[in-house]
Amino acid sequence: MDNRAGEMQVFLRVVETGSFSEAARQVRMTPSTVSKLIARTEARLGVRLLERSTRRLVLTDEGRIYYERSLALLSELDEIEHDLSSGSACTGGTLRVSASVGFGMVAVEPLLPAFWAAYPNVTVDLSLSDEIVDLYLDRTDVAFRVGALVNSSLTARKLGVAPRRIVASPEYLAKRGIPRTIADLARHECLGFNFRRAAPVWPLREGGRVVDRSIRGPLIANNGETLRRMALAGMGLARMGEFHIRQDLQSGALVQVLADAVEGDSEDIHALFLGGEHLPQRVRAFLDFMTPRLRAHLDAIPPA
Repeated sequence: MDNRAGEMQVFLRVVETGSFSEAARQVRMTPSTVSKLIARTEARLGVRLLERSTRRLVLTDEGRIYYERSLALLSELDEIEHDLSSGSACTGGTLRVSASVGFGMVAVEPLLPAFWAAYPNVTVDLSLSDEIVDLYLDRTDVAFRVGALVNSSLTARKLGVAPRRIVASPEYLAKRGIPRTIADLARHECLGFNFRRAAPVWPLREGGRVVDRSIRGPLIANNGETLRRMALAGMGLARMGEFHIRQDLQSGALVQVLADAVEGDSEDIHALFLGGEHLPQRVRAFLDFMTPRLRAHLDAIPPA
């Protein structure tokens, strides 16, 4: 009997645990049976899915594609059975979503009540972090990413562009003065990030060229919301995405400085997801609902 779905489930468990023995324990098989199942799948496909060593397992390019497609297919099978067993043909299930702290708070979260009104049977498992998550290993359905994308077999939808602003509270500027030139930053407190892809410099425009300006200050943090709160508290200057501080700028709680220096300083924002065209209905519904609304939010950028 053809049991490719069962073989896929075993393969997914091996990838997610990184171990034949742990996968075997979870699926209640022996390690040798799991190894034979993987070998049989590789023989049937005519490709190697895993590179094996004494220390770890590594997906080949073909293995990553097989993992992605298997994950989407089995997820859709689960969704079909859930809908039929509950007597409902409507979209349902759990949707795992990842977003940066700032983008999640100001752009994604406000849209969730309307999404649930349209799709009441979908549970959104939302994680906010400015660290980049691995969609495969964390079993994330959709990730909203701010910044450059690395080469990947993931599918991406571009949502828009996020210009950056350098801002501070009126109280801080009254106390420390308004920086008029890039050189003035040397006498100011500058708040920064501590995650791996961040650098302790701000790329700023001066005399028609971009220069990297080293910064220092009382705080480096792993998310933009902490920087925003400390800027509001008068702790220093922060360089942040406009979408995150738009309401603060409009209310006057934060004031932009050195507008010419950040001209052209921006990051792309994408929605990343697994499965390409073969998406579970709950994922497709979420993307189709969120994409136009998030694009409209990012397009509504007031002038600097």
